[in-house]
Amino acid sequence: MKKIIVITSGKGGVGKTTSTINIGAALNHFGKEVLIIDGNLTTPNIGIFLNSPEVPVSLNHVLQKKADVYEAVYEHKSGMKVMPSSISIKELKKIKSEKLKDFRSQFNDIADYVLVDCAAGLGKEAQDIIEMGDELIIITNPEMPAIADALKTVRLAEELKKPVRGILITRVRKDKIEMNSETVKEMLESPILGMIPEDIAIKRALNMNDAVVHTHPSSKSALAYKEIAAGILNIEYDSKKDREKILKRILKKIGLMA
Repeated sequence: MKKIIVITSGKGGVGKTTSTINIGAALNHFGKEVLIIDGNLTTPNIGIFLNSPEVPVSLNHVLQKKADVYEAVYEHKSGMKVMPSSISIKELKKIKSEKLKDFRSQFNDIADYVLVDCAAGLGKEAQDIIEMGDELIIITNPEMPAIADALKTVRLAEELKKPVRGILITRVRKDKIEMNSETVKEMLESPILGMIPEDIAIKRALNMNDAVVHTHPSSKSALAYKEIAAGILNIEYDSKKDREKILKRILKKIGLMA
């Protein structure tokens, strides 16, 4: 069943774009056709993250009916499909985010799973993107300001009658200061899809303009994103066994294992 999943957050800086790209990479790892759309039209980052900040045809051209949907789709070396938005300041006044839902069926024709990186916050742009989706994944950090804003997003989803698949908690350190997953679950009244650890590998992947699932596949964060994707697909996945297999392949490649 094809599905459009909007990845959103109550505030910026919680790892929404990173999570969109890595969930997409993990779904693709499990053999699914994936399209990642940069729905953060005013401050797009997907293209920057994947080393294609400026493209000949973007989502903006599609919304203005200057190009067909397929013309704005680019294939990442991993096989993921990506639809960036324009970073041009000139495009800001031309943005019509409400038009995005008109292309739902065409997006679904391209991939099994369409992941949309939503604008942060609860403004008109974010609401327009949320209304386009079949369901939401809300990204937050394990701290009260982020949780409070995530709760507002949950309430907005209820008003718009959009189901929340669950909450993804990022930048988890497991110290005594941060809120634990059970408390977050109770406050947001939504299931916890997973917890992404604070991991230097994510920053290294960003510097390499790629998903951590690709650049550091045996890292804790990459394994966590694969677990989340496996949950979305409802398939079995053992991250410990996967890590062992990856490490063995690396050791064989560098000649330290026969």
